Amino acid sequence: MTSGGLHVEVADDAAATAAEQARDTQIADDLPARLIARDATLWGPEAEDEAAIRLGWLDTFRRSRELLPRLAALHSELADEELDHVVLAGMGGSSLAPEVICQSAGVDLTVLDTTDPGQVRAALADRLQRTVVVVSSKSGGTVETDSHRRAYLQAFVDSGLSEADAGRRFVIVTDPGSPFVETAEQMGAREIFLADPDVGGRYSALTAFGLVPSALAGADVENLLDDAETLAGQLGADNPALLLGCLLGSQATAGRDKLLLADNDSGITGLGDWAEQLIAESTGKHARGILPVVVQSARAFDGVGPDALTVLSGRPAGGGEAAAVAGPLGAQFLGWEYATAVAGRIIGINPFDQPNVTESKNNTKKLLDAGLPEVSPAATFGAVEVYADPALLGSAGSLSDVLDAVVAAIPEHGYLAIMAYLDRWADASAADLRDLLARGTQRPVTFGWGPRFLHSTGQFHKGGPPVGAFLQITGAIAEDLAIPGQDYTFAGLQAAQAAGDLQALTGRELPAFRLHLTDRAAGLGQLLGAGE
Repeated sequence: MTSGGLHVEVADDAAATAAEQARDTQIADDLPARLIARDATLWGPEAEDEAAIRLGWLDTFRRSRELLPRLAALHSELADEELDHVVLAGMGGSSLAPEVICQSAGVDLTVLDTTDPGQVRAALADRLQRTVVVVSSKSGGTVETDSHRRAYLQAFVDSGLSEADAGRRFVIVTDPGSPFVETAEQMGAREIFLADPDVGGRYSALTAFGLVPSALAGADVENLLDDAETLAGQLGADNPALLLGCLLGSQATAGRDKLLLADNDSGITGLGDWAEQLIAESTGKHARGILPVVVQSARAFDGVGPDALTVLSGRPAGGGEAAAVAGPLGAQFLGWEYATAVAGRIIGINPFDQPNVTESKNNTKKLLDAGLPEVSPAATFGAVEVYADPALLGSAGSLSDVLDAVVAAIPEHGYLAIMAYLDRWADASAADLRDLLARGTQRPVTFGWGPRFLHSTGQFHKGGPPVGAFLQITGAIAEDLAIPGQDYTFAGLQAAQAAGDLQALTGRELPAFRLHLTDRAAGLGQLLGAGE
């Protein structure tokens, strides 16, 4: 089905029939017109208050056009001052949309969404004299982005800039009324962009959060708004995004609640990572939800169980996938947001709240205040320390045995989540562990970088169906990095975030393992060797 530049093709006959039946039900309930009219009652009385202030994404592209002249002027101003390296300090929806936009446009944007001291240090050392930092935080209280802001401000001053000139190296994106506005004014930030307050973070791709860093990096964001507007004109009636949402929702309620996402010549880079956080955080609550699993190719679906739905971005691959979604990036953003809201209605949850996200944040704060508990490893193999309930490990006598125990701990109809609190660039090979462990099981395996995933799939881990097994990977810190004005460091913050999330998982009696690399390079080599 095609309209507004978005094309959805459902190849699985049974899935197509179920999706069409669900679509007929939603049309009979007048959902397309009610959703375009921002009817907050669509998700039930418990969701009504939240939905009433979270439906601005339906037409935010119109209000976002007001940003374009200002962004063009600022981009030109920065170019005149030879500030051509844009760093984005943001988490979750504030970082993932700009990353997709800039990667797809082929423009350079450094995304800093980590607390790993090595990765932060490397970012600070990269073209500092030519750097402008976009700090994006909807609430203004995001600990990671505030830490990045402090570190860059100190680095600019240490490089010889005055405090006033250092402040002008920052562009701030936040919500109206956020305490971050006062902070930005105090530090003398060059520009403050106020985002659409009626749009939640993960639906914010076409607001200032998605557009400001992307435009400053050199991407053509006006095209995104044009493509979204074209699709929006079709959303008041039967449309491809409605079909997609009905596909996701009907399959999830029928038991196919694992969504395998891959690209197939879409021309868009990284869309799966953005869709992952949108879908997981929106639907994973009250022991329900859809688990997105981002894989590298259309051929990565072999061996996955019958509870998995496969959707490609781009053209159909002819390999038995359930559906393919094609269209330009702006239409994809709006279409997937619409589909997620529709799927949430079918599943029976509020797609706009995130009730479990703050749990790990609160655990982190407590651990920063009280200190980390002292624990001893259950086993050590070379550069890898193993922390887990001995009942889970059994008689594991090697690292291969430990990984076998991890796979064996996956519940029936469950999944394995690998969570790496490492350097996304220097320790990039950690992501290869996903494919290695996926080969040893017919269950879906996800991979997330910490703490980045805490703002996305972390909600699903704790609020979704309790059928996950969890493998956390941490690493020794070669050289720590201070956070100016705080009594903890980046290493301390990273360790507290990892420990806090692990507490949230084990407190639910979910099977969880932690592998600590006392030497990162050697430990990763051991892990990858053991997984083969």
